[in-house]
Amino acid sequence: MAETLDLSIFVKHEDNGTAHLDLAIEGIDCAACIDEIETGVLRLPGMVDARLNYTNHRLAVEWKEGELAPASVVEELRRLGYRAHPFQSRLVEEEEARRAQWLLKCLAVAGFASMNIMLLAVSVWSGNVTDITPETRDFFHWLAALIALPTVAYSGQPFFQSAMKALRNRRTNMDVPIVIGILLALTMSVFETLNHAEHTYFDSAVMLLFFLLCGRYLDQSMRRKTRAVAGNLASLRAEVAHRLDERGEIVLVPTAALKAGDRVLVRPGERIAVDGVVLSGLSEIDESLVTGETTHRATRAGDQVYAGSLNYNGTLTLRVAAAGQGTLLDEVERLLGNAAAAKSRYVQLADRVARAYAPVVHAAAALTALIWIATGASVHDAIITAIAVLIITCPCALALAVPVVQVVASGALFRAGVLLNAGDALERLAAVDTIVFDKTGTLTLPDMQIVNSAEIAPDLLAAATRIAQSSHHPLATALARASGAHRPFEDVVEEPGQGVRAIVGGAEMRLGSQTFCGLDHQAREAATLHPDCSLIAFAWGDRHAILLVRQALRPDAVAVVDALHASGLDCRILSGDRPEAVAPIADALGIIMWRGGAKPADKIAVLEELKTQGRKVLMVGDGLNDAPALAAAHVSLSPISAADLTQAQADAVFLGDRLAPVLDTVEIANRAHRLMRQNLWLALIYNMIAVPLAFLGYVTPLVAALAMSGSSTLVTLNALRARRKTITAEPIASRRSQLFIQGA
Repeated sequence: MAETLDLSIFVKHEDNGTAHLDLAIEGIDCAACIDEIETGVLRLPGMVDARLNYTNHRLAVEWKEGELAPASVVEELRRLGYRAHPFQSRLVEEEEARRAQWLLKCLAVAGFASMNIMLLAVSVWSGNVTDITPETRDFFHWLAALIALPTVAYSGQPFFQSAMKALRNRRTNMDVPIVIGILLALTMSVFETLNHAEHTYFDSAVMLLFFLLCGRYLDQSMRRKTRAVAGNLASLRAEVAHRLDERGEIVLVPTAALKAGDRVLVRPGERIAVDGVVLSGLSEIDESLVTGETTHRATRAGDQVYAGSLNYNGTLTLRVAAAGQGTLLDEVERLLGNAAAAKSRYVQLADRVARAYAPVVHAAAALTALIWIATGASVHDAIITAIAVLIITCPCALALAVPVVQVVASGALFRAGVLLNAGDALERLAAVDTIVFDKTGTLTLPDMQIVNSAEIAPDLLAAATRIAQSSHHPLATALARASGAHRPFEDVVEEPGQGVRAIVGGAEMRLGSQTFCGLDHQAREAATLHPDCSLIAFAWGDRHAILLVRQALRPDAVAVVDALHASGLDCRILSGDRPEAVAPIADALGIIMWRGGAKPADKIAVLEELKTQGRKVLMVGDGLNDAPALAAAHVSLSPISAADLTQAQADAVFLGDRLAPVLDTVEIANRAHRLMRQNLWLALIYNMIAVPLAFLGYVTPLVAALAMSGSSTLVTLNALRARRKTITAEPIASRRSQLFIQGA
């Protein structure tokens, strides 16, 4: 007796009277599956919401408590042609790994077979114009059949399964005409071989299958990589926490066991496990991954802190406000899931064309056969003519029109330092009219720099950089890195939360906070003049200095933003950093629309507002707090220095310290989109000319096959134009950056 899985143990019961279940869906082949699955599930009584994330094939369903059994959802999905089971990341990864391995095997078999069949085809072609005997030609044709038929039966399974699923649900996709074309080419080839004909089409069928499998495997690989990196969000969650019981004793407990009102102890170097309020203690915390704030925040009693932040140099006692569910980190993950699910509804250009193309092609072939029979032709001649129509309209050119441009444009982007994460990113990039930049690590370089080093005596600066090597504070680390020195002073003492001190040359040397160094007045004056900088105080005997530290603009940022403005794009800044740190950057770049202090939900709200205005937004960001916004934007870019999770949500990642790849990406995407549309028009014009000729009987199956190959070659040659070197802002950047620096 078969065992059934009890789904009730995976159901989450919400306080609002609804139940929630996450399911992993098998058998999803294209973005068109999203509407089919969501619409089908939403028809069930009591269903409140259904959202499918195309990237990880995760279906989140929510229904009214007591009105629906979880098994009904699984049964409805089975009726639609999809297998479903409770979503567990490990199992989903294992299933995707098995599918990727299967696609790779199909690709390898098709590639090996196509090379061997092509060798046989070349022998037949050359023999037909020389001295090949009919017996030898038939032998080669049968050899090709023996290779092609089992190859298509095995390697064509991904397309056969997708086409059958579409037909069972009374719809068509790109795989339907491809499968019909391949099967008809094979059927006619076998028929021609039986009748000792000169030409067969085994090579065309298997070669088309090989190229299509290349695209399918690459798409699968990109999605797997994205899912694997996205799992790194869990690394920011502390699994355990030190809870203080009623007697004040420390008890190590799982974070999931904490509840609101509990007290927890956070020691230096630990990641904060909860959202809460500081009850006691002084420290500095790094919230850059959570909020985007670059400067470490001094924290004391009464301050709010967030899960995922890193405690640096003091012990804190917190009162728990939220742990696990309800934390800011949990909100980031929830926003991320919702945004990714919404963006995955995007349907690619080729799929949109295929919806109208497939039924027209099938109707034309059927009409051809009926008209020929009605006008007195034999059934054999009518079928041959109809097959010629189908072969000449086999969507090879259409199937290659978009993917081949993507491949060539991806190579051009790679040479420009941009790596694509999503196959449809080029199409979405071409529609962009607004660019929203994060500030920290995006418009600025990720590493801190000393901005007033020229104003400090060289020997004093050298001494400060040497003692900084003995400190663990990130600002001191930036100071030490700037010097390039590697020999620290001896007998340096670090006082947590204050700084470091040592006796050098008979005088005390101190580096750290302004109070620790006795430079409160000088620090206040410097903070007034430079509100966007972090301060490091340094005192050595009766000599002293205030070091100003901040992230510098990327060297070509001014010129790139200028070039983007010149091309008609609206550039804005949306940052989680302090408004006083964002303002000078916006002013330097000539960006009027900017906002600081934005939380992840705020960023999504701004993007949604822009979307309601009809804008297509390119989001460029690097922090964890940018990940939901990157997923919610129409398309997104991230620097290679970004957090792993942020890179996973971005549609593309750019390398290096320059901002020029952003400009290159937009230009290449626009050119690629023009070429995609040109290729689709070429395929359409080819069909408008070829189909009437085939319909009238002027085109034999051989000529149809040659015309089909010719159209594919034409769109491929046109796509190669995407390799042209793009004109970047780099030469302009150098000149404009120099002017900007001099002006500053």
